Amino acid sequence: IPVLDWASVLPGVMQPTIEYVMAAEDLRIPGEGILIGDKIYSGVTLTLDNCLLPLERLQQSPSAEHGLSADTEEQLRMRGCELIQAAGILLRLPQVAMATGQILFQRFYYCKSFVRHCAEMVAMACVHLASKIEEEPRRVRDVLNVFYHLKHSKGKRAQVPMPLDASYISAKAQVIKTERRVLKELGFCVHVKHPHKIIVMYLQVLECEKNTKLVQTAWNYMNDSLRTDVFLRFSAETVACACIYLSARTLQIPLPDQPPWFLLFGASEEDLREICGRILRLYSLPNVSLPSMLKEVDQCHLALDARIAKAKLAGGGLLAVGTPTLDVPSSFSPASKAGETDAHHSPRGNTLCNKDREREKERERRRERERERGRGRRDEYSRRR
Repeated sequence: IPVLDWASVLPGVMQPTIEYVMAAEDLRIPGEGILIGDKIYSGVTLTLDNCLLPLERLQQSPSAEHGLSADTEEQLRMRGCELIQAAGILLRLPQVAMATGQILFQRFYYCKSFVRHCAEMVAMACVHLASKIEEEPRRVRDVLNVFYHLKHSKGKRAQVPMPLDASYISAKAQVIKTERRVLKELGFCVHVKHPHKIIVMYLQVLECEKNTKLVQTAWNYMNDSLRTDVFLRFSAETVACACIYLSARTLQIPLPDQPPWFLLFGASEEDLREICGRILRLYSLPNVSLPSMLKEVDQCHLALDARIAKAKLAGGGLLAVGTPTLDVPSSFSPASKAGETDAHHSPRGNTLCNKDREREKERERRRERERERGRGRRDEYSRRR
């Protein structure tokens, strides 16, 4: 790439003259990354293909590693997705946004455990995040009110409003914090390809788009499949083929089989049968009460904490997340001199720890004063009204 010689343009200004600059493409090493100086920097590739989870990760989820049974985890995933769907209807979100929230919920719990993260809080965070992804944003306050209504107004006609107290402020901050955690664990890869339009397009190719009952049945099966993990295992095109396959079998509508129609769209019959089995399993699951499932989650949480505490007492050096810690040598810092004591055991180290505790206490006192002022303003506003 030729570069302009500024010395010839401005004779009175001395500027360094560069004849050519190497293009960025010349620095690339195929399959390895970019060469800068003597170091190779690899890139990050984000596609819809690497959103699909490998089989070994699906077989052993983080919740199973923490002792939660597979049936309870499946029920919790289904209940969480149903909660997202119900909240999206009350928030008047489009179906695409509700589908995005359910898929994000399913993805998150293959990164983290139900034992460590509250399913209801993660569901709220996924609804709020999905509304922004699909350009239908909703306020955190609206999301909190809808979930509060779903939780406390079951079987009651009178709607109970959510009180605006300290618990509301804490819950709002917790939803925002959980949303950030979801983004962090997913690596900010939140793009989802939905099979809504693909189903209609495939039925047009098969010349069945005028059969409204077939279209509606396939659409219903697709919405139900969001409560399973099929979107984490198969592409959107394969899921669309499976929904058409299942709805045609249910309604006894013949489709081309010489050769099979789904080969045209790159799907295999084995994958279609697997997806159909996952969907049909939803309708045969027992109705387990939510308190019993939460009780099992609490028991796993207590057992996990007991194992971590036992490992710490035994000198295993495990953190709360199960990561082994390394013993820091006394001469860890390069600037430390021979004969110096460790800062953690010296009076200076204790002084620093005490100062940190004092600062934290002062911050807590400030936050409490701010809360008191906020409550005073609300009371004053109520009296004036």
